[in-house]
Amino acid sequence: MSVEVRVPTLGESVTEATIATWFKKPGDSVAVDEMLCELETDKVTVEVPSPAAGTLAEIVAAEGETVGVDALLATLAAGDAAAPAPAAEAVAAAPAEAGGGDAVDVMVPTLGESVTEATVSTWFKAVGDTVAQDEMLCELETDKVSVEVPAPSAGTLTEILAPEGSTVDATAKLAVIGGAGGTAAPAPAAAPAAAPASTGGDIKNAPSAEKLMAEKGLNADQVAGTGRDGRIMKEDVLKAVVAPAAAPAPAATATPRAPVSADDASREERVKMTRLRQTIAKRLKDSQNTAAMLTTYNEVDMTEVMALRKQYKDQFEKKHGARLGFMSFFTKACCHALKEVPEVNAEIDGTDIVYKNFVHMGVAAGTPTGLVVPVIRDADSMSFAEIEKAIAEKGKRARDGKLSMAEMQGGTFTISNGGVYGSLMSSPILNPPQSGILGMHKIQDRPMAINGEVVIRPMMYLALSYDHRIVDGKGAVTFLVRVKEALEDPRRLLMDL
Repeated sequence: MSVEVRVPTLGESVTEATIATWFKKPGDSVAVDEMLCELETDKVTVEVPSPAAGTLAEIVAAEGETVGVDALLATLAAGDAAAPAPAAEAVAAAPAEAGGGDAVDVMVPTLGESVTEATVSTWFKAVGDTVAQDEMLCELETDKVSVEVPAPSAGTLTEILAPEGSTVDATAKLAVIGGAGGTAAPAPAAAPAAAPASTGGDIKNAPSAEKLMAEKGLNADQVAGTGRDGRIMKEDVLKAVVAPAAAPAPAATATPRAPVSADDASREERVKMTRLRQTIAKRLKDSQNTAAMLTTYNEVDMTEVMALRKQYKDQFEKKHGARLGFMSFFTKACCHALKEVPEVNAEIDGTDIVYKNFVHMGVAAGTPTGLVVPVIRDADSMSFAEIEKAIAEKGKRARDGKLSMAEMQGGTFTISNGGVYGSLMSSPILNPPQSGILGMHKIQDRPMAINGEVVIRPMMYLALSYDHRIVDGKGAVTFLVRVKEALEDPRRLLMDL
Protein backbone atom coordinates (compact mmCIF):
# COMPACT_ATOMS: atom_id res chain seq x y z
CA MET A 1 0.00 0.00 0.00
CA SER A 2 1.29 3.43 -0.95
CA VAL A 3 1.24 6.20 1.66
CA GLU A 4 1.65 9.87 0.78
CA VAL A 5 3.90 12.19 2.78
CA ARG A 6 2.62 15.75 2.57
CA VAL A 7 3.64 19.18 3.88
CA PRO A 8 2.13 19.62 7.37
CA THR A 9 0.22 22.71 8.48
CA LEU A 10 2.83 25.47 8.69
CA GLY A 11 0.94 27.89 10.89
CA GLU A 12 -0.96 31.12 10.57
CA SER A 13 -0.13 33.17 7.45
CA VAL A 14 2.63 30.75 6.35
CA THR A 15 1.86 29.36 2.91
CA GLU A 16 5.12 27.85 1.71
CA ALA A 17 8.35 26.24 2.84
CA THR A 18 11.65 25.12 1.39
CA ILE A 19 12.97 21.56 1.57
CA ALA A 20 16.16 21.97 3.61
CA THR A 21 17.37 18.40 4.15
CA TRP A 22 16.24 14.87 3.36
CA PHE A 23 17.38 12.44 6.06
CA LYS A 24 16.32 9.42 4.03
CA LYS A 25 16.68 8.39 0.40
CA PRO A 26 14.55 6.16 -1.85
CA GLY A 27 14.85 2.54 -0.76
CA ASP A 28 15.52 3.30 2.90
CA SER A 29 13.38 1.59 5.51
CA VAL A 30 11.60 3.98 7.86
CA ALA A 31 9.74 3.59 11.14
CA VAL A 32 6.58 5.39 12.19
CA ASP A 33 7.37 8.98 13.27
CA GLU A 34 10.99 8.69 12.12
CA MET A 35 12.15 12.02 10.67
CA LEU A 36 12.10 12.02 6.88
CA CYS A 37 13.01 15.59 6.02
CA GLU A 38 13.28 19.12 7.34
CA LEU A 39 11.42 22.14 5.97
CA GLU A 40 12.40 25.78 6.42
CA THR A 41 9.98 28.70 6.44
CA ASP A 42 10.65 32.37 7.03
CA LYS A 43 9.91 31.80 10.72
CA VAL A 44 10.87 28.31 11.85
CA THR A 45 12.25 24.91 10.90
CA VAL A 46 9.71 22.06 10.67
CA GLU A 47 10.59 18.36 10.78
CA VAL A 48 8.37 15.98 8.84
CA PRO A 49 7.89 12.55 10.48
CA SER A 50 6.97 9.38 8.65
CA PRO A 51 3.20 8.69 8.82
CA ALA A 52 3.77 4.93 8.58
CA ALA A 53 6.43 2.25 8.71
CA GLY A 54 7.72 0.93 5.40
CA THR A 55 10.09 1.90 2.62
CA LEU A 56 10.64 5.34 1.12
CA ALA A 57 9.60 4.73 -2.47
CA GLU A 58 9.94 8.14 -4.10
CA ILE A 59 11.03 11.68 -3.22
CA VAL A 60 8.80 14.10 -5.12
CA ALA A 61 10.18 17.39 -3.74
CA ALA A 62 13.97 17.58 -3.77
CA GLU A 63 16.18 19.61 -1.42
CA GLY A 64 15.97 23.31 -2.19
CA GLU A 65 12.52 23.20 -3.75
CA THR A 66 9.76 25.48 -2.46
CA VAL A 67 6.48 23.76 -1.68
CA GLY A 68 3.05 24.88 -0.52
CA VAL A 69 0.93 23.62 2.36
CA ASP A 70 -0.26 20.01 1.79
CA ALA A 71 2.06 19.56 -1.19
CA LEU A 72 3.22 16.00 -1.88
CA LEU A 73 6.75 15.44 -0.56
CA ALA A 74 7.26 11.71 -1.01
CA THR A 75 5.55 8.34 -1.14
CA LEU A 76 6.04 5.34 1.13
CA ALA A 77 5.52 1.67 0.45
CA ALA A 78 3.84 1.02 3.79
CA GLY A 79 4.66 -2.24 5.53
CA ASP A 80 6.88 -3.38 2.66
CA ALA A 81 9.91 -4.98 4.25
CA ALA A 82 11.67 -5.62 0.96
CA ALA A 83 13.49 -2.48 -0.08
CA PRO A 84 13.37 -1.73 -3.81
CA ALA A 85 16.50 -0.95 -5.76
CA PRO A 86 16.73 2.80 -5.05
CA ALA A 87 19.58 3.51 -7.40
CA ALA A 88 17.47 2.78 -10.45
CA GLU A 89 15.15 5.62 -9.51
CA ALA A 90 17.38 8.10 -7.72
CA VAL A 91 20.34 7.90 -10.08
CA ALA A 92 18.75 6.27 -13.11
CA ALA A 93 21.53 3.69 -13.32
CA ALA A 94 21.52 1.42 -16.35
CA PRO A 95 23.51 -1.73 -15.51
CA ALA A 96 24.13 -4.52 -17.94
CA GLU A 97 23.83 -8.17 -16.89
CA ALA A 98 24.14 -8.57 -13.13
CA GLY A 99 27.60 -9.91 -12.71
CA GLY A 100 30.84 -9.44 -10.83
CA GLY A 101 32.58 -7.21 -13.38
CA ASP A 102 29.75 -5.38 -15.16
CA ALA A 103 29.80 -1.68 -15.96
CA VAL A 104 27.11 0.60 -14.55
CA ASP A 105 26.21 3.97 -16.06
CA VAL A 106 25.79 6.92 -13.71
CA MET A 107 22.99 9.07 -15.08
CA VAL A 108 21.70 12.53 -14.18
CA PRO A 109 19.05 12.05 -11.48
CA THR A 110 15.59 13.58 -11.63
CA LEU A 111 16.12 17.32 -11.38
CA GLY A 112 12.58 18.35 -10.55
CA GLU A 113 9.70 19.90 -12.37
CA SER A 114 10.59 22.31 -15.22
CA VAL A 115 14.36 21.78 -14.72
CA THR A 116 15.92 20.47 -17.92
CA GLU A 117 19.65 20.90 -17.38
CA ALA A 118 22.31 21.18 -14.72
CA THR A 119 25.96 22.08 -14.35
CA VAL A 120 28.51 19.67 -12.91
CA SER A 121 29.95 21.70 -10.06
CA THR A 122 32.23 19.25 -8.24
CA TRP A 123 33.51 15.71 -8.66
CA PHE A 124 34.30 14.11 -5.31
CA LYS A 125 35.92 11.06 -6.91
CA ALA A 126 38.55 10.66 -9.60
CA VAL A 127 38.93 8.03 -12.30
CA GLY A 128 40.38 4.91 -10.67
CA ASP A 129 38.87 5.55 -7.24
CA THR A 130 37.03 2.77 -5.48
CA VAL A 131 33.47 3.73 -4.59
CA ALA A 132 30.88 2.22 -2.30
CA GLN A 133 27.21 2.02 -3.13
CA ASP A 134 25.43 5.33 -2.35
CA GLU A 135 28.75 7.13 -1.84
CA MET A 136 28.61 10.65 -3.28
CA LEU A 137 30.26 10.88 -6.70
CA CYS A 138 29.57 14.43 -7.77
CA GLU A 139 27.31 17.41 -7.25
CA LEU A 140 25.16 19.13 -9.85
CA GLU A 141 23.84 22.66 -9.68
CA THR A 142 20.62 23.93 -11.24
CA ASP A 143 18.95 27.31 -11.03
CA LYS A 144 16.89 26.00 -8.14
CA VAL A 145 18.84 23.44 -6.14
CA SER A 146 22.09 21.52 -5.71
CA VAL A 147 21.77 17.79 -6.39
CA GLU A 148 24.22 15.22 -5.06
CA VAL A 149 24.68 12.13 -7.21
CA PRO A 150 25.35 8.88 -5.30
CA ALA A 151 27.00 5.80 -6.75
CA PRO A 152 24.37 3.31 -7.96
CA SER A 153 26.71 0.42 -7.19
CA ALA A 154 30.01 -0.42 -5.58
CA GLY A 155 33.00 -0.70 -7.88
CA THR A 156 35.65 1.45 -9.54
CA LEU A 157 35.05 4.77 -11.27
CA THR A 158 36.42 3.97 -14.71
CA GLU A 159 35.30 6.98 -16.73
CA ILE A 160 34.06 10.55 -16.16
CA LEU A 161 32.04 11.73 -19.16
CA ALA A 162 30.96 15.13 -17.82
CA PRO A 163 33.85 17.09 -16.24
CA GLU A 164 33.42 19.92 -13.74
CA GLY A 165 31.87 23.00 -15.31
CA SER A 166 30.08 21.16 -18.10
CA THR A 167 26.34 21.54 -18.62
CA VAL A 168 24.31 18.34 -18.97
CA ASP A 169 20.68 17.68 -19.79
CA ALA A 170 18.28 15.65 -17.69
CA THR A 171 19.03 12.38 -19.52
CA ALA A 172 22.81 12.65 -19.77
CA LYS A 173 25.34 10.03 -18.71
CA LEU A 174 27.80 11.36 -16.14
CA ALA A 175 30.22 8.50 -15.58
CA VAL A 176 30.79 4.75 -15.69
CA ILE A 177 31.48 2.45 -12.76
CA GLY A 178 33.35 -0.72 -13.62
CA GLY A 179 33.50 -3.95 -11.65
CA ALA A 180 30.05 -3.25 -10.22
CA GLY A 181 29.36 -5.61 -7.36
CA GLY A 182 32.91 -6.97 -7.47
CA THR A 183 35.75 -6.64 -4.98
CA ALA A 184 38.69 -5.99 -7.24
CA ALA A 185 40.72 -2.98 -6.11
CA PRO A 186 41.74 -0.41 -8.73
CA ALA A 187 45.30 0.37 -9.63
CA PRO A 188 46.31 2.91 -6.97
CA ALA A 189 48.46 4.93 -9.34
CA ALA A 190 45.48 5.89 -11.51
CA ALA A 191 43.90 8.19 -8.96
CA PRO A 192 46.80 10.62 -8.48
CA ALA A 193 47.19 10.98 -12.24
CA ALA A 194 43.53 11.94 -12.75
CA ALA A 195 43.16 14.18 -9.71
CA PRO A 196 44.88 17.29 -11.06
CA ALA A 197 42.51 17.41 -14.04
CA SER A 198 39.53 18.15 -11.83
CA THR A 199 41.12 20.46 -9.28
CA GLY A 200 42.35 23.70 -10.75
CA GLY A 201 43.13 25.50 -7.50
CA ASP A 202 41.72 25.65 -4.01
CA ILE A 203 39.72 22.63 -2.92
CA LYS A 204 35.99 23.42 -2.96
CA ASN A 205 33.67 21.76 -0.51
CA ALA A 206 30.26 20.57 -1.62
CA PRO A 207 27.90 23.59 -1.87
CA SER A 208 25.32 21.75 0.21
CA ALA A 209 27.99 21.25 2.89
CA GLU A 210 28.88 24.96 2.84
CA LYS A 211 25.19 25.85 3.21
CA LEU A 212 24.70 23.44 6.11
CA MET A 213 27.86 24.66 7.89
CA ALA A 214 26.58 28.24 7.63
CA GLU A 215 23.22 27.19 9.05
CA LYS A 216 24.77 25.26 11.93
CA GLY A 217 27.42 27.87 12.76
CA LEU A 218 30.38 25.59 11.91
CA ASN A 219 33.55 26.37 10.02
CA ALA A 220 35.59 24.04 7.86
CA ASP A 221 38.15 23.41 10.60
CA GLN A 222 35.47 21.80 12.75
CA VAL A 223 34.44 19.24 10.13
CA ALA A 224 36.43 16.24 8.90
CA GLY A 225 36.05 15.96 5.11
CA THR A 226 35.76 12.50 3.59
CA GLY A 227 35.47 13.52 -0.06
CA ARG A 228 38.23 13.51 -2.61
CA ASP A 229 41.26 15.57 -1.52
CA GLY A 230 39.59 16.18 1.83
CA ARG A 231 36.50 17.88 0.44
CA ILE A 232 33.75 18.33 3.03
CA MET A 233 30.52 16.56 2.12
CA LYS A 234 27.05 17.19 3.45
CA GLU A 235 27.08 13.97 5.48
CA ASP A 236 30.36 15.10 7.12
CA VAL A 237 28.64 18.23 8.41
CA LEU A 238 25.69 16.19 9.70
CA LYS A 239 28.12 13.96 11.60
CA ALA A 240 29.87 16.99 13.07
CA VAL A 241 26.55 18.44 14.22
CA VAL A 242 25.54 15.20 15.95
CA ALA A 243 28.94 14.50 17.51
CA PRO A 244 31.18 17.59 17.22
CA ALA A 245 33.82 16.08 19.49
CA ALA A 246 34.28 13.25 17.00
CA ALA A 247 35.09 15.61 14.15
CA PRO A 248 38.62 16.98 14.73
CA ALA A 249 40.08 19.47 12.32
CA PRO A 250 42.21 17.44 9.88
CA ALA A 251 45.58 19.03 9.24
CA ALA A 252 45.54 17.71 5.68
CA THR A 253 42.59 19.91 4.68
CA ALA A 254 43.98 23.15 6.09
CA THR A 255 47.02 23.55 3.81
CA PRO A 256 45.36 23.06 0.39
CA ARG A 257 42.68 25.66 1.25
CA ALA A 258 45.26 28.46 1.61
CA PRO A 259 45.15 31.17 -1.09
CA VAL A 260 47.38 30.44 -4.04
CA SER A 261 47.70 33.99 -5.31
CA ALA A 262 47.89 37.52 -3.94
CA ASP A 263 44.96 39.04 -5.86
CA ASP A 264 41.72 40.04 -4.16
CA ALA A 265 39.77 37.05 -5.41
CA SER A 266 41.98 34.66 -3.50
CA ARG A 267 41.25 36.53 -0.27
CA GLU A 268 37.48 36.47 -0.61
CA GLU A 269 35.14 33.97 0.94
CA ARG A 270 31.85 33.12 -0.72
CA VAL A 271 29.19 31.43 1.41
CA LYS A 272 25.67 30.76 0.21
CA MET A 273 23.02 32.59 2.22
CA THR A 274 20.97 30.39 4.49
CA ARG A 275 17.27 30.14 3.77
CA LEU A 276 16.55 32.07 6.99
CA ARG A 277 18.89 34.90 5.97
CA GLN A 278 17.35 35.04 2.48
CA THR A 279 13.88 35.25 4.01
CA ILE A 280 14.93 37.95 6.47
CA ALA A 281 16.34 39.98 3.58
CA LYS A 282 13.22 39.53 1.50
CA ARG A 283 10.78 40.39 4.31
CA LEU A 284 12.69 43.49 5.37
CA LYS A 285 12.89 44.76 1.81
CA ASP A 286 9.19 43.99 1.27
CA SER A 287 8.47 46.00 4.42
CA GLN A 288 10.33 49.00 3.02
CA ASN A 289 8.62 48.68 -0.34
CA THR A 290 5.10 48.29 1.10
CA ALA A 291 4.81 50.53 4.15
CA ALA A 292 5.16 54.31 4.16
CA MET A 293 7.76 53.96 6.87
CA LEU A 294 8.87 56.92 8.96
CA THR A 295 10.83 57.17 12.22
CA THR A 296 10.43 59.65 15.06
CA TYR A 297 12.92 60.02 17.91
CA ASN A 298 12.96 61.04 21.53
CA GLU A 299 15.15 60.47 24.56
CA VAL A 300 14.38 59.18 28.02
CA ASP A 301 16.08 59.83 31.34
CA MET A 302 16.55 56.36 32.85
CA THR A 303 17.36 57.63 36.37
CA GLU A 304 14.09 56.60 38.02
CA VAL A 305 13.86 53.20 36.35
CA MET A 306 17.46 52.38 37.25
CA ALA A 307 16.95 53.50 40.86
CA LEU A 308 13.75 51.45 41.17
CA ARG A 309 15.41 48.41 39.66
CA LYS A 310 18.43 48.74 41.96
CA GLN A 311 16.21 49.07 45.02
CA TYR A 312 14.00 46.06 44.34
CA LYS A 313 15.92 43.70 42.06
CA ASP A 314 17.11 41.39 44.86
CA GLN A 315 13.65 41.12 46.46
CA PHE A 316 12.10 40.70 43.02
CA GLU A 317 14.40 37.83 42.06
CA LYS A 318 13.99 36.16 45.45
CA LYS A 319 10.19 36.21 45.24
CA HIS A 320 9.62 35.59 41.54
CA GLY A 321 12.69 33.60 40.52
CA ALA A 322 13.39 35.99 37.64
CA ARG A 323 15.79 38.91 37.19
CA LEU A 324 14.26 42.37 36.99
CA GLY A 325 15.47 43.88 33.74
CA PHE A 326 14.57 46.93 31.71
CA MET A 327 12.45 45.07 29.15
CA SER A 328 9.50 44.64 31.51
CA PHE A 329 9.44 48.42 32.11
CA PHE A 330 9.51 49.12 28.37
CA THR A 331 6.87 46.48 27.66
CA LYS A 332 4.59 47.94 30.31
CA ALA A 333 5.21 51.49 29.07
CA CYS A 334 4.42 50.49 25.46
CA CYS A 335 1.22 48.66 26.47
CA HIS A 336 0.17 51.79 28.36
CA ALA A 337 0.90 54.05 25.35
CA LEU A 338 -0.82 51.72 22.87
CA LYS A 339 -4.11 52.12 24.73
CA GLU A 340 -3.96 55.87 24.12
CA VAL A 341 -2.76 55.59 20.51
CA PRO A 342 -4.47 52.40 19.23
CA GLU A 343 -3.53 52.94 15.59
CA VAL A 344 0.09 52.04 16.44
CA ASN A 345 -1.30 48.65 17.54
CA ALA A 346 -3.37 48.18 14.37
CA GLU A 347 -2.72 46.87 10.87
CA ILE A 348 -3.95 47.48 7.34
CA ASP A 349 -5.92 44.71 5.63
CA GLY A 350 -6.73 45.81 2.10
CA THR A 351 -8.84 48.93 2.54
CA ASP A 352 -9.66 48.15 6.19
CA ILE A 353 -7.87 49.10 9.39
CA VAL A 354 -7.90 46.31 11.96
CA TYR A 355 -7.60 47.62 15.52
CA LYS A 356 -6.36 45.13 18.12
CA ASN A 357 -7.91 45.35 21.58
CA PHE A 358 -5.00 43.36 22.99
CA VAL A 359 -1.21 43.53 22.85
CA HIS A 360 0.80 40.58 21.59
CA MET A 361 4.28 42.00 22.10
CA GLY A 362 7.05 40.88 19.75
CA VAL A 363 10.52 40.99 21.31
CA ALA A 364 13.29 40.89 18.71
CA ALA A 365 16.08 38.46 19.62
CA GLY A 366 19.39 37.91 17.89
CA THR A 367 20.41 34.28 17.32
CA PRO A 368 23.45 32.67 15.67
CA THR A 369 21.38 32.14 12.49
CA GLY A 370 19.56 35.46 12.33
CA LEU A 371 16.97 37.73 13.90
CA VAL A 372 13.75 36.18 15.19
CA VAL A 373 10.80 37.80 16.96
CA PRO A 374 9.09 35.61 19.57
CA VAL A 375 5.71 36.94 20.71
CA ILE A 376 4.52 37.44 24.28
CA ARG A 377 0.76 37.08 24.08
CA ASP A 378 -1.55 39.37 26.04
CA ALA A 379 1.40 41.27 27.45
CA ASP A 380 -0.96 44.07 28.45
CA SER A 381 -2.54 41.82 31.10
CA MET A 382 0.74 40.47 32.50
CA SER A 383 2.67 41.51 35.60
CA PHE A 384 6.31 42.61 35.63
CA ALA A 385 7.33 39.13 36.83
CA GLU A 386 5.31 37.34 34.15
CA ILE A 387 6.81 39.52 31.44
CA GLU A 388 10.39 38.98 32.67
CA LYS A 389 9.87 35.21 32.86
CA ALA A 390 8.35 35.09 29.39
CA ILE A 391 11.16 37.17 27.85
CA ALA A 392 13.87 35.06 29.49
CA GLU A 393 12.25 31.77 28.47
CA LYS A 394 11.56 32.77 24.87
CA GLY A 395 14.98 34.36 24.49
CA LYS A 396 16.67 31.13 25.53
CA ARG A 397 14.46 29.07 23.20
CA ALA A 398 15.27 31.46 20.36
CA ARG A 399 19.04 31.10 20.87
CA ASP A 400 18.67 27.31 21.05
CA GLY A 401 16.58 27.27 17.87
CA LYS A 402 13.63 25.66 19.65
CA LEU A 403 10.90 28.24 19.08
CA SER A 404 7.74 26.81 17.60
CA MET A 405 5.88 28.38 14.71
CA ALA A 406 3.05 29.55 16.97
CA GLU A 407 5.47 31.41 19.25
CA MET A 408 6.49 33.78 16.42
CA GLN A 409 3.08 34.58 14.98
CA GLY A 410 0.36 37.09 15.71
CA GLY A 411 2.44 39.94 17.15
CA THR A 412 0.78 43.38 17.13
CA PHE A 413 3.79 45.54 18.10
CA THR A 414 7.53 44.92 18.42
CA ILE A 415 10.36 46.10 20.68
CA SER A 416 13.94 45.84 19.43
CA ASN A 417 16.84 46.42 21.81
CA GLY A 418 19.93 47.36 19.86
CA GLY A 419 21.45 48.78 23.02
CA VAL A 420 22.68 45.36 24.07
CA TYR A 421 25.13 45.55 21.14
CA GLY A 422 26.14 49.15 21.89
CA SER A 423 23.92 50.93 19.38
CA LEU A 424 23.43 54.60 20.30
CA MET A 425 20.74 55.36 17.71
CA SER A 426 19.09 53.51 14.83
CA SER A 427 15.91 53.38 12.75
CA PRO A 428 14.29 49.95 13.19
CA ILE A 429 12.41 48.40 10.26
CA LEU A 430 8.77 47.44 10.66
CA ASN A 431 7.84 43.81 11.16
CA PRO A 432 4.87 43.52 8.75
CA PRO A 433 1.92 43.61 9.00
CA GLN A 434 2.55 45.57 12.22
CA SER A 435 2.36 49.36 12.11
CA GLY A 436 4.91 50.18 14.79
CA ILE A 437 8.24 49.08 16.26
CA LEU A 438 10.13 50.68 19.16
CA GLY A 439 13.91 50.78 19.07
CA MET A 440 15.77 50.85 22.41
CA HIS A 441 19.40 51.89 22.53
CA LYS A 442 22.45 52.14 24.74
CA ILE A 443 22.14 53.95 28.08
CA GLN A 444 24.83 56.62 28.14
CA ASP A 445 25.69 59.26 30.73
CA ARG A 446 25.22 62.72 29.22
CA PRO A 447 25.15 66.29 30.62
CA MET A 448 21.54 67.47 30.86
CA ALA A 449 20.01 70.80 31.91
CA ILE A 450 17.76 70.09 34.93
CA ASN A 451 16.12 73.07 36.68
CA GLY A 452 18.71 75.43 35.27
CA GLU A 453 21.67 73.27 36.28
CA VAL A 454 23.84 70.91 34.26
CA VAL A 455 23.77 67.40 35.71
CA ILE A 456 24.91 64.03 34.47
CA ARG A 457 22.02 61.68 33.71
CA PRO A 458 21.77 58.17 32.21
CA MET A 459 20.03 58.85 28.89
CA MET A 460 18.68 56.58 26.18
CA TYR A 461 17.54 57.50 22.69
CA LEU A 462 14.20 55.99 21.65
CA ALA A 463 13.11 55.48 18.06
CA LEU A 464 9.60 54.66 16.86
CA SER A 465 9.30 53.52 13.26
CA TYR A 466 5.72 53.54 12.09
CA ASP A 467 3.58 53.09 8.99
CA HIS A 468 2.51 56.56 7.96
CA ARG A 469 -0.40 55.10 5.98
CA ILE A 470 -2.21 54.41 9.24
CA VAL A 471 -0.32 56.39 11.91
CA ASP A 472 -0.13 60.17 11.66
CA GLY A 473 2.80 62.16 12.98
CA LYS A 474 0.77 63.40 15.94
CA GLY A 475 -0.09 59.85 17.00
CA ALA A 476 3.51 58.68 16.65
CA VAL A 477 4.91 61.54 18.68
CA THR A 478 2.22 61.16 21.32
CA PHE A 479 2.99 57.45 21.65
CA LEU A 480 6.71 58.09 22.13
CA VAL A 481 6.06 60.88 24.65
CA ARG A 482 3.79 58.57 26.69
CA VAL A 483 6.52 55.91 26.74
CA LYS A 484 9.04 58.54 27.85
CA GLU A 485 6.74 59.82 30.62
CA ALA A 486 6.05 56.33 31.95
CA LEU A 487 9.74 55.48 32.12
CA GLU A 488 10.82 58.76 33.68
CA ASP A 489 8.13 58.38 36.36
CA PRO A 490 7.34 54.63 36.70
CA ARG A 491 4.66 55.39 39.28
CA ARG A 492 2.44 56.50 36.38
CA LEU A 493 2.26 52.84 35.29
CA LEU A 494 0.79 51.82 38.66
CA MET A 495 -1.88 54.52 38.46
CA ASP A 496 -2.55 54.08 34.71
CA LEU A 497 -1.68 57.70 33.94
